[in-house]
Amino acid sequence: MRIISGIHKGRRLIAPKKLPVRPTTDMAKESLFNILRNRYQFSSLKVLDLFAGTGNISYEFASRGAEAITAVDAHSGCVKYINETASTLEMPIETLKSDVYDFLGRETAAYDLIFADPPYDFEDAQFIKIVELVFDHNLLKAEGSLILEHSKHTDLQNIRNFKELRKYGGSAFSFFQH
Repeated sequence: MRIISGIHKGRRLIAPKKLPVRPTTDMAKESLFNILRNRYQFSSLKVLDLFAGTGNISYEFASRGAEAITAVDAHSGCVKYINETASTLEMPIETLKSDVYDFLGRETAAYDLIFADPPYDFEDAQFIKIVELVFDHNLLKAEGSLILEHSKHTDLQNIRNFKELRKYGGSAFSFFQH
């Protein structure tokens, strides 16, 4: 994986092979960040990265100047790798080892952007639960976006607060807003 833009532009990161992850492809990530660059000022963003995996998305936000990033993953190896990488690159990433649903159920802070990249084999009900927890617990600021990455074969357009769908190769991003 590589960091597309910002102060660490072009830096390649190699995660341990034993991590149970499917990092967002560079093409999909670059397309997503082109959209976000036109909508947000990165330096003022408070970001939540759910199912953070290798930290791929968190590093991109940090490289582009996001002020605070929280990365949540249930796998201790993923959390350890993100911690080590963030420390080495001096990135403002706080990591939490937690089940995402448990975290969302107890979190009280509001975020500008919430990105979630759960396993592609998730059932619709699991995606719906993420959206419900975010909006029912007011975890998204008024002008913020929840972005769910999923397979291009998954259709989330009937979930409340859905605003937009973008597809890139086998991946898709569904945007949710107030």
